[in-house]
Amino acid sequence: MNPLKALSEQGQSVWLDFMRRSLVTTGELQRLIDNDGLKGLTSNPTIFQKAVEGSEDYDDLFQEWAPRGSSAGEVFEALAIRDIGDAARIFRPVWEQTRHRDGYCSIEVTPTLAHDTQGTVAEARRLWKKLGVPNVMVKIPGTVEGVPAIEQCVSDGLNINVTLLFSQDAYVAVAEAYIRGLEKRAARGEDVSQSASVASFFVSRIDTLVEKIIASREKTATPQQRALFDEVTGKVAIANAKQAYQKYKTLFSGPRWQALADKGAKTQRVLWASTGTKNPKFSDVLYVDELIGPDTVNTIPPATLDAFRDHGKVRRTLDQGLDQADAVMGKLEQSGISMKAVTDQLVDEGVKSFSDSFHQLISAVESRLKGGGGRK
Repeated sequence: MNPLKALSEQGQSVWLDFMRRSLVTTGELQRLIDNDGLKGLTSNPTIFQKAVEGSEDYDDLFQEWAPRGSSAGEVFEALAIRDIGDAARIFRPVWEQTRHRDGYCSIEVTPTLAHDTQGTVAEARRLWKKLGVPNVMVKIPGTVEGVPAIEQCVSDGLNINVTLLFSQDAYVAVAEAYIRGLEKRAARGEDVSQSASVASFFVSRIDTLVEKIIASREKTATPQQRALFDEVTGKVAIANAKQAYQKYKTLFSGPRWQALADKGAKTQRVLWASTGTKNPKFSDVLYVDELIGPDTVNTIPPATLDAFRDHGKVRRTLDQGLDQADAVMGKLEQSGISMKAVTDQLVDEGVKSFSDSFHQLISAVESRLKGGGGRK
């Protein structure tokens, strides 16, 4: 059996971490749904930037919009709304077949709003209304300012994909925001059974940064520290994710959650993001193989999707080896590397990276519009 399809037997849904117009127009997206059991799609400013700069998919749109005198921001929004809306319509049967558990496509609020609660809420509402299809999610970063925005948007009835989660504390904060948002809806007598959300917990970037820190400290480290470095290299991200999943199981159980579940509420699943392996020393399917478990999503970039289809091993791994995961996290702290410092840095870098990609994207769109829509 196709390993990608077999993941569903373990209760895990596969989403694609990629968007490009040709996915829709060539029928490729439908083929991935039919052949690989694909159940959703995520996008972000970096993905759209690469799609606009690296393909001819948008030539017709730029040529159409160039004479209108619209701003680059307006044109990009039209492009993103068209692409995400069309992809969501292709996923609509999946959404219906899974009783609204899967079949979602995600669109992100402007990254420059990452620290603006009210700006995020306003843009999320606007994008939701503009898309006008039920099987979309609006992505909001899990920053301190993002947490109240998530709660408000869930209370408003929007489907939310919380992005840029690295720390377990941040994960708990957004899960609780989701629960509070549902409780507000329930208190008003509104339907909570249609609300959907995922918490996008980033994986590979953690190992990449830890490796960078270890490399910078290797020369001055004590023999004991070096031994600890060897024991945690390439293992921190998975250990962190496994601990987060245990928190998920605790948060979405017990009387408080049951009161919402009795009204038809669905859990906010953990979604593993950034699951492409960066270090060539490790398996190219490491962050899929080791994070397989029920009631989760893995959003996988195309190259990793191909690799897992070819040689992925499907077995329940997410709640196995928890003692080893605890030991890895303990050894990381003993080595003098602060997990909090790692995750704080990654949030800052993630917000900056998406903001930079967004600005580059707008510049690329602007350039195309000034050139009459043609490519250089």
